[in-house]
Amino acid sequence: MHDPTNIFKTLSDKNRLRILKMLQSKPLCGCEISSILNLAASTVSQHVGLLKDSGFIIEYKDGRWTNYSINHNSDDKRVIAILTSLDFWIGDLEQVDSDKDKLKTIDRFSIADR
Repeated sequence: MHDPTNIFKTLSDKNRLRILKMLQSKPLCGCEISSILNLAASTVSQHVGLLKDSGFIIEYKDGRWTNYSINHNSDDKRVIAILTSLDFWIGDLEQVDSDKDKLKTIDRFSIADR
C-alpha cells in the first residue's frame, strides 16, 4: 500500500487530475498529454512519474510510443476508490470538458511530425 499522504500530494495538482480524467477516456502517449495540457514534455513526464509512483497509472511501450493508462489493477484499494469517484469530485470542471473535446481530435502522428 502507498502512503496516504503521498496519494493526496499527487492529487493536489490540477494538471495531474486532468491527466487522470483524460486517461479514463483512453490511453495516451506523452506527446498527446503535453499537447492537450499545453505543457512541456519534461513537465508532463514529472506529472506522469508521480501518478505512476502513486499507483494511479501504468505505462507501456508501443513501438516508439510510451503510452499511459489508468491502473485498473492497483494493489491499493484506496487508489481504486479514488479513481472510481473522480467524476464525483472533478467531473463538472469546465477544463475537464474542454480536455474531452480536445481528446476527440488529438492525433499523435501529426504532433510527432511538428
